[in-house]
Amino acid sequence: MSSHVAIVTDSTAYLPQEALTRHRITVVPLAVVIGDEALEEGTEVSAPAVARALQRRKPVTTSRPSPEEFAAAYRAVAESGATEIVSLHLSAEFSGTYDAALLAGAQAPVPVRVVDTAMVAMALGFPVLSAAEAAEAGGSADEIVAAAEKRASDTSAYFYVDTLDYLRRGGRIGAAQALLGSALAVKPLLQLDEGRIQLLEKVRTASKALARLEEIVVERAGTRPVDIAVHHLAAADRASALAERLRARVPGLSTLILSEVGAVIGAHTGPGLLGAVVSPL
Repeated sequence: MSSHVAIVTDSTAYLPQEALTRHRITVVPLAVVIGDEALEEGTEVSAPAVARALQRRKPVTTSRPSPEEFAAAYRAVAESGATEIVSLHLSAEFSGTYDAALLAGAQAPVPVRVVDTAMVAMALGFPVLSAAEAAEAGGSADEIVAAAEKRASDTSAYFYVDTLDYLRRGGRIGAAQALLGSALAVKPLLQLDEGRIQLLEKVRTASKALARLEEIVVERAGTRPVDIAVHHLAAADRASALAERLRARVPGLSTLILSEVGAVIGAHTGPGLLGAVVSPL
């Protein structure tokens, strides 16, 4: 039997369904807990539903997949003919998903390489696509992991939120940084850095913050070939406007993906999120 390396990721990669199908990528879902009801991301709960729950001040938390869920996914992939698995996941700083995958991988029927990409959303999705393309080209597990890790290290993610309260409540940003966001109505621009959410800049108004986000993305993209993703939660008009301006301003743009984030990320950022991922090719 010829060697076949399968690609597994989690639901926070927010890859388009067409890409998942075309590249035969397996997705293990995280869950969102609204009140006392646990709902599977992607099938049982939507980002707009989470936004409404947050606006009504309902308790909203998230939950990693169990090791048993990963074990079932790995078994299914192995039964379909995979001889190895590369499993790529959101930052271990945000979730226990990576640890659950490690536990399951140690007992899987075929070798599993588990990768903490230190990213999330399409900042995770683009490395997953690079891994899938390397697998389709016949790459070894080592080559596939190297391709994904290089793409992740080259990728930048920036975002704006109307308030840091949701990130603070979920423990995804420190209380001191949350205070910086609320003091004197400062509007924060944030970035992913070494798997953590870090304050990038403080801007005085929302309109200036959004304009600055656009400038940062254009500067980061430069003239080289890049893929870009624009994400939002309950801010479709803002996101569409930003995407159109980036199409006009980024000369090396290859692919631009415009999408609402899923329920898990939405639960931690709250409505009004606008984010951009820049991923050089």
